[in-house]
Amino acid sequence: MDSTVFFTTFGLIFLAELGDKTQLTAMALATRYPWKKVFLGIATAFAVLNLGAVLVGKLLFTILPLVWIKLVSGGLFLYFGVTTLRGGGADEDGEGGRETARGPVVTSFLMILLAELGDKTQLVTTSLAAQHDSSFVVFAGSTLALWMVSLLGIFLGKQLIRFVPLSVIHRGAALLFLVFGAAVLYQAYAGQ
Repeated sequence: MDSTVFFTTFGLIFLAELGDKTQLTAMALATRYPWKKVFLGIATAFAVLNLGAVLVGKLLFTILPLVWIKLVSGGLFLYFGVTTLRGGGADEDGEGGRETARGPVVTSFLMILLAELGDKTQLVTTSLAAQHDSSFVVFAGSTLALWMVSLLGIFLGKQLIRFVPLSVIHRGAALLFLVFGAAVLYQAYAGQ
């Protein structure tokens, strides 16, 4: 394994995502759902995204216009912002009363998959994979960095509920989702 490629990829991706919408989304989801289910959804989404970036990243952007990806992503953030504002049935320990066991995993997976499709870290991963013969090393470095940033967000979110009422966190998360959704839709609109 080429450790220089691994650490370069890990460092670039970790720093690029630190404090980004992915980490904030992980934090918000962790206040609403059990952290293990949130992480499972997020981890799976990043593995799929990075596999796509390494194997077919360039082809993806020629088949599916980025504007459509941004429109779907923005719409999904707005939807989750509105549903979070309306309630959603979470009780005090974050377990959704009306949620199925798949709910948090699928929700986390879809939010990250659509939000990060075509994002800077996926483009960086695609670029690094194109520059190096070590596609697996690029995949491993990028995926591990994204998982670590997400875990930081999840655990920060879990600690936050010890000091801030859950209803305040839900309203804040809803507002973040709405802001992210509006920003992504604006980017899609401005990019045309």
